[in-house]
Amino acid sequence: MRWRELLYLQKNDRMALLGVLATIILAMFIIFFGGSYFNHTDKLTKDSTRQQALASSAVRGGYIYADGTERKITLVPFDPNTADSTTLLGLGLAPWQVKAIYHYRAKGGVYRRPEDFSHLYGLTVKQYRMLQPYIRISSDYAPASTLYPSTAYNQGRYPSRSYEEKNTALVGAPHSTKLHEGQRLSLNDADTAALMRVPGIGIGYAHAIINYRNRLGGFYSPQQILDIGGVPETAVPYLFVNAGEVKKIKINHLTVNQLRRHPYINFYQARTIFDYRRLHGPLHDIRVLAHDPDFPPEELRRLAPYLDYE
Repeated sequence: MRWRELLYLQKNDRMALLGVLATIILAMFIIFFGGSYFNHTDKLTKDSTRQQALASSAVRGGYIYADGTERKITLVPFDPNTADSTTLLGLGLAPWQVKAIYHYRAKGGVYRRPEDFSHLYGLTVKQYRMLQPYIRISSDYAPASTLYPSTAYNQGRYPSRSYEEKNTALVGAPHSTKLHEGQRLSLNDADTAALMRVPGIGIGYAHAIINYRNRLGGFYSPQQILDIGGVPETAVPYLFVNAGEVKKIKINHLTVNQLRRHPYINFYQARTIFDYRRLHGPLHDIRVLAHDPDFPPEELRRLAPYLDYE
């Protein structure tokens, strides 16, 4: 049989074969050239969507918060207890950090000192140092008892003492005059009138010191009065404390809410202590939390005298 006879096809067969070949050629064209076309189209679609997202993410004040874009930071004075989301976002905080602040405030949390804001989750040292000069804690969040004199000595936190016992530490000057250089006052025993004898301490600071003493459980160092904003450092040399005068808290028995009532324990620290006890059992030394970012060395040092591990 000749090759020409072997390859001879009917007209219908030739048309069918041509159709198959055309289909194969079209499929190869799509495979080699169509991929780049669709990729280009998909890129254009994604770019268009991203531009729309960027446009919709703009908020008042000219800030852009879409991922990958640079945000405009405006540093203004703010109170973390009352600042709204626009102000907090404008300070450079991430939306999830603003949400955490709102959640903390909704649970009753209060920032009593600028240092409390440093414990915001995810806040870096650089950010905190940038924001610290602008933090303003309103006096509205101070305990109301600071407005009026206490009618009971230390409100039961310390045993009642006679007038003579309270003033045995006063040396050499009439009770109505200011202390002179070299005279000192027992910080954990003094009432409002005695504290007002310290140079630089008026009735407002005297009430604030007594209230802070009650919340702490007593002072272990005269330097602690400087935790109260505005108290002059020059008052410190006129004060002294006796060892063992502080009232300790039972750290292994208190709840989160009870722990956070102490001025040196904020919400995040109280939760860390509670979680450690739940996972590892009772605490025997607060220094085991030194690796936790919520407990820098300075905070551990000042808190340690107030802890009872029994």
